[in-house]
Amino acid sequence: MNGFRQFVRRTAMTLLFLAALFATFESVSGVDAKTVLHPFPSALSMDHQPIWGMKELAKNGGRSVLRLEDHFDWSKYPSVEVVATGYTAGIESTGKTPDHPEYGITYSGVRVKRDLYSTIAADLTVFPIGTILFIPGYGFGVVADKGGAIKGHRIDLYYETVEDVYKYWGKRKVNVYIVQKGDGTLSEEELKRLNEDETMQVFRQQYLESKS
Repeated sequence: MNGFRQFVRRTAMTLLFLAALFATFESVSGVDAKTVLHPFPSALSMDHQPIWGMKELAKNGGRSVLRLEDHFDWSKYPSVEVVATGYTAGIESTGKTPDHPEYGITYSGVRVKRDLYSTIAADLTVFPIGTILFIPGYGFGVVADKGGAIKGHRIDLYYETVEDVYKYWGKRKVNVYIVQKGDGTLSEEELKRLNEDETMQVFRQQYLESKS
């Protein structure tokens, strides 16, 4: 009987210790312990390969955060070099003013969006509508639009303002990773599902905070 009581006492103490350990980890790192216990996102039903290590912790105002660039083994996905520029929904990029009935509406029919998964423009013979790319320094881009000057291996990344285009991107050559090839269609529901996937909110929240 005494042996059983000792077993129960030790088990309870172990559980309390683990709970305290995870609470301390979350308060110090700012990372939900569930992210560490379940590091496999399901947003795209892909074979994600986390590469956990010290290099994936970047400092943001003294707080350690996870970066998309370091969370996955991107070498497992096909890559291609492109020339990437930035664009907006405004007259400087589309010729449309806010009072135009199609202002902010992409060729696919969805509204432009800068989020964890942002709308981008591409040559649809190279990257069909719905193709998901990972662009280092920008994040996930979903092909939703096309442009007269967007030919071959060139893409246009959506930003909300011209100031953001110049501040955060400009024009550069970059190797992008083809996460998923599109089938020529994209809906608002699909884009919303990608951005609201629970397993990716730790990354999305960082982006949303950077906009405020």
